[in-house]
Amino acid sequence: MKREDFFTTWSRSHGGAEISGIVKAWLNISYLIVKPLMKIRITPNSLTLLGLFFGVALYLNAKSIWAPVLLVLSLTCDGVDGTLAIVSGKSSKWGAVLDSLVDRITEVFWVLALYKIGADLYLLIVVAVFALLQEYLRARAAGLGLAKVGIVTFAERPVRASFIFVSLIAWQIKMPIINQITLLWLLLQVVSFMMVSRFTYQHLN
Repeated sequence: MKREDFFTTWSRSHGGAEISGIVKAWLNISYLIVKPLMKIRITPNSLTLLGLFFGVALYLNAKSIWAPVLLVLSLTCDGVDGTLAIVSGKSSKWGAVLDSLVDRITEVFWVLALYKIGADLYLLIVVAVFALLQEYLRARAAGLGLAKVGIVTFAERPVRASFIFVSLIAWQIKMPIINQITLLWLLLQVVSFMMVSRFTYQHLN
């Protein structure tokens, strides 16, 4: 599939979302990444599960110097599995369901990794609940016919991963700021949930 065809298909599958700026840059990168993956016959679903594998590995090795790398690998797998599905012509409804389910499970292991390096348990529970509610609300809205992608909030999945990445680096260099980072994440996550709630209410009410 040519790059232009990929852009068109991606936009159509995301409710006609505009492809520009950071989104376009990421789609160009993911398009280049999946090309060699197709040659070695990696399937989109196996890439999705590989992201979960790296998420579990992150939890098991949260105090390792390799923890930030494992997080990046986990996030990358999630970021390119959809691209691989489109470019390889292997998109499926089951693949979309699996991707969403695995994303949520993987994020649980990301949060557990923070707990393992000393983040406050109660802060983590609250931030995880709001993150899951945000994603559930979007999925439920889509099930009710809201085809639009909606708004880009302050705490999308790559941003959530960024907070975890910074926390892992902070722990490695012995900076006691993990709870402060988590608190900032929580504040942004609450605002983001409210943004998605407002958008959903306006378009479904």
